[in-house]
Amino acid sequence: MMQTTQILFGTDGVRGPANSGPMAPDCILKLATAAAHHGMKKYFASHGDHRFTIVIGKDTRLSGYMVESSLVAGFVSMGADVILLGPLPTPAVAMLTRSLRAQMGVMISASHNPFQDNGIKFFGPDGCKINRSDEETIEQLTTGKIPLANCLKIGRAKRLDDAAGRYIEFAKATFPRGQRLDGLKIVVDCAHGATYKVAPKVLWELGADVIPVGIEPNGENINLDCGATSPALLQQTVLSHQADLGIALDGDGDRLLMVDEHGHILDGDQLLGLIATLWLEIGLLRGNGIVGTVMSNLGLESYLHSKGLTLHRSSVGDRFVLEKMCTEDCNVGGEQSGHIILKDYVTTGDGLIAALQVLSLLKNTGQRISEIAHVFQPVPQILKNIRTTYPINLQSKSIQQAISYAEKQLHPHGRLLVRPSGTEPLLRIMAQGNDKPLLDKVIEDLIAAIQPVEKVA
Repeated sequence: MMQTTQILFGTDGVRGPANSGPMAPDCILKLATAAAHHGMKKYFASHGDHRFTIVIGKDTRLSGYMVESSLVAGFVSMGADVILLGPLPTPAVAMLTRSLRAQMGVMISASHNPFQDNGIKFFGPDGCKINRSDEETIEQLTTGKIPLANCLKIGRAKRLDDAAGRYIEFAKATFPRGQRLDGLKIVVDCAHGATYKVAPKVLWELGADVIPVGIEPNGENINLDCGATSPALLQQTVLSHQADLGIALDGDGDRLLMVDEHGHILDGDQLLGLIATLWLEIGLLRGNGIVGTVMSNLGLESYLHSKGLTLHRSSVGDRFVLEKMCTEDCNVGGEQSGHIILKDYVTTGDGLIAALQVLSLLKNTGQRISEIAHVFQPVPQILKNIRTTYPINLQSKSIQQAISYAEKQLHPHGRLLVRPSGTEPLLRIMAQGNDKPLLDKVIEDLIAAIQPVEKVA
């Protein structure tokens, strides 16, 4: 379940409708000064009085200009220097934070949400998302008065012109040296988002015949009927061009969905199962298993068990996946939604780098992707989203009784999860098991028990 002590921060940073609430300029300014104050105090305590540097990337939303300007004003007013990366995927910001020896990284994005929303994600100097404790401290600081820097110590902001090129070379370096993608016709859907330049270029430079879609951002079309959350465009394009496969990324490039040459979808669970299997065969897999989440399909868990591997489950969110990966010493982890972390290369979900690993495995086998990628039969899984105007009290007696009864109905061959979304005003209800009519009934009964609702998606 979500932490209840935080208001600004959700599962993945701060997120909300652009130009209102926590994403209004005045709130963003307070958030920036609080983050810089906390970061500088924490850093200078162990490193002395050096310049504090923050890198900022963003996706292609119209509101990105406003958010970026508000952040820059807050950061430089605290005496921090800012490096602006421009439109780049979230994992590129994480990588460049480390590469540039910066003390903080910031990504401006609402990920898979529509353009009306925006968000802010913070990274530490190690390229990992900041922890809950840091978020809570920053949030508390936003409510107080923070002293600004002396006018002689105000920070500076400058653009890094070759930021995209640095990420392109980094991504290509994760692909086996000497191997190329010649002979593969690949459709890549960039969701009119942060990867619209870098993803097609990486694939083309590695030798693929690239058919790019979703590469004409106008500030308002990010994730609109395209990308990893709307795969129909990718499926149609693969079939119409008789391509070998398709790759779909989301607005900030940290999610991956693929389709085979027949247009069949490969979600995050299937891709995790594929990578785990082949990495096991070539001796790259660590931890005798992988990390998934409470949403991961039971079919994946059964499949891994048949291979002698364990599926370690974490809370939803790639930050929690990474924490579990570190605890279990696993180097492969991710979510059904397509966040895939390959810890040998990255510290957050990276759709492009995960796709490159699948493509490398495909070239090694010489087979069609449909022949190797559907590694397990998914257990029926139903997810319903209840849109809410305010938080629902899941601890109420009536709701707890309804959840308990549903769990008993599914036991021992099914799973139930009821949780608030950390990125949208939704309550998510997920049930999975072999008896689909039972799943339908369980979901319907729970929806009837959980009130009030505005809309069931």
